[in-house]
Amino acid sequence: MAPRIRLLLAFGLALACQPTQGETTSFASVPTTAPPPSGSDSSAADTSGGSDGSSSQGSTTAASGVSSTEDPSAGTGDTTLLYDVGPDTDTDTGSDTKPAGCEGKIDLLFVLSRAASMKSRQEMLLAAFPGFIATIQAKFADFDYHIMVVDGDTEWGLITCDLACEMDGFCGGVPDYPCDLLHLVTDCDRTIGAGNVFAAGGNASNKPCQIAGGRRYLTTEQPNLADTFSCVARLGVSGRDLMGQALSAAMKPEMNAAGGCNAGFLRDDALLMVTFIGGYDYDSKGNPELWADRVLEAKGGDPGAVVMLSILNPDCPAPDRICELVKKFPYHQVSDLDLDFGEAFATATDLVEVACAEFIPG
Repeated sequence: MAPRIRLLLAFGLALACQPTQGETTSFASVPTTAPPPSGSDSSAADTSGGSDGSSSQGSTTAASGVSSTEDPSAGTGDTTLLYDVGPDTDTDTGSDTKPAGCEGKIDLLFVLSRAASMKSRQEMLLAAFPGFIATIQAKFADFDYHIMVVDGDTEWGLITCDLACEMDGFCGGVPDYPCDLLHLVTDCDRTIGAGNVFAAGGNASNKPCQIAGGRRYLTTEQPNLADTFSCVARLGVSGRDLMGQALSAAMKPEMNAAGGCNAGFLRDDALLMVTFIGGYDYDSKGNPELWADRVLEAKGGDPGAVVMLSILNPDCPAPDRICELVKKFPYHQVSDLDLDFGEAFATATDLVEVACAEFIPG
């Protein structure tokens, strides 16, 4: 394809993502830079035994087409706009033109650790909540968004406190543990991958969160969005780090079907952005390839319908299975757990705009 034609096609795709007359979007313009992809086959097995360690602090990756290949020198933080948008098509014919991807729907999934290792960063996490919501309200103000938080544990609350509640009526180790509200705990509260609405344990909310519509996720109709998000995202440090397993469970069709714990959260015509905050996840069942496959199955086999963010270690050491997972998707960012979480999230949401230009709604 001639460079002039590629440039025209890329410009056409950028225009396709702009709102039609009478519609608005908080994206002001298509970014002038888009990093190269970190791999075109998101479901392929990773035989290296770990990540390549090439990511730098705050590194991002975005692909513009299936013909793009990974740049071995990537990982310095520099970015390059990719104009090759895939196979040649006649863009003058309606049947061959990609539909506009920016149709204003995004599903935001936060997968957070409840492990004791998060205790030292608990204040950073709590401080980041307003920034997460500020970014969502600023960048996705005109979007139909869903926001859900899941934790990396197969159990609810803290078993020692549950026993203390039964025996003594209170838990001395966690003074605000909700002993008087244990009758409100449901099967979904005890199901890994279900959206959190009632976290309990050390440093947790220790109360039910008031979610509009009785769902396990927040929508644009949620009043007091920032306060409610802080409630559902304050998971505490009385649990485990099974983030890959939690993501895989959240992607199950039965979880999102009518009658499921997360009924209606995942939508075929919405982009999915997943944010991980936690540890290396040594113990989740399965592996990064399997978890990636579960996400792809939920998104119709389209890796471009997903944006991944891991806030942990941009060096991606071999034990970091979450980093290995996110790098299987063309739109991803790996940020430093010791830096501002809110800034990392704000930067990663820029990839949503790039993904919009390529997204074909299911």
